[in-house]
Amino acid sequence: MKIGIIGAGVVGRTLAKLAVKAGHEVMLSNSRGPKSMFSLPYSTGCILGTIEEAAEFGDILVLAVPFYAYTQLSAALLADKLLIDSCNYYPERDDHIDELDLHRTSSSALIAEHFSHSRIVKAFNAIPMNDLENDGLPTKSPRRRALPLAGDLESDKQLVVQLYEQFGFDAVDAGRLVEGVRFEPGTPIYCKPLSKEELQAALAE
Repeated sequence: MKIGIIGAGVVGRTLAKLAVKAGHEVMLSNSRGPKSMFSLPYSTGCILGTIEEAAEFGDILVLAVPFYAYTQLSAALLADKLLIDSCNYYPERDDHIDELDLHRTSSSALIAEHFSHSRIVKAFNAIPMNDLENDGLPTKSPRRRALPLAGDLESDKQLVVQLYEQFGFDAVDAGRLVEGVRFEPGTPIYCKPLSKEELQAALAE
């Protein structure tokens, strides 16, 4: 697949490296442009582009920006694309948002509202990037770690499941996008290493 990543911080760089290793074509982008990322092709194997170029390039797009920055992106630019939402809301960084602090909605719901013509899957947000890069294991390995995802379209979720599997992790489907709230920061399973059976049980609780 062709994967366009918007955001070149630790999340974007880690996902780029793993996706290239799995055989995908990856374009990494950020708001400052390719010159600010000149060394990244050497460490990740990806190609570089502007946000506009990454949006055009990718069959799948990954939103890997700080949560406060998502509204700075053009919704029209990402329309009709599968958008993997890897963002997390941290009040100390993103400023307080009453709707989230009072648990009236989820961060993914706000992102889906902004990118109303994109197809959103919440994924890759509930694991530290060092663990994502180093903890992957072959299929059926004992104690293989599982990662959650949530989204409204089964076909889109299957593409994300494929990435999880290729990166060395089992996948647990939490349900529709609204269920992504169950593995956001502050929840009992956030960034906790669990097997598939353990994660399924924790989500059920």
